[in-house]
Amino acid sequence: MKKINLYEAQDFSDTAFKRLLVHDSPYFKIINFNFRAGQELPIHSHNVEGQLSLVVLEGEGEFLGKDGARLPARAGDVLVCDIAEPHGLRAATDLRLLVTIAPPI
Repeated sequence: MKKINLYEAQDFSDTAFKRLLVHDSPYFKIINFNFRAGQELPIHSHNVEGQLSLVVLEGEGEFLGKDGARLPARAGDVLVCDIAEPHGLRAATDLRLLVTIAPPI
């Protein structure tokens, strides 16, 4: 077992969103992203099979998808999609995001 407190281990940066690899194994990967208001994870996809989840821990913004799709994103929201499906995020406020990828890429 291991324990990581995301609020103590990961801070924000004014120049670019911050990324912390929380866990990496053959079964899944967990990454914490911290965004300042206005920062963005551009829409992208990965040409592999699997799924991912994006969990908003704190803050508000928008989940981004193909063809200009946008869904509100606020604390407690979970987006689940195939890894190959275009996805991204734009922060309207300071925002903490926890991403799980299975299998890991």
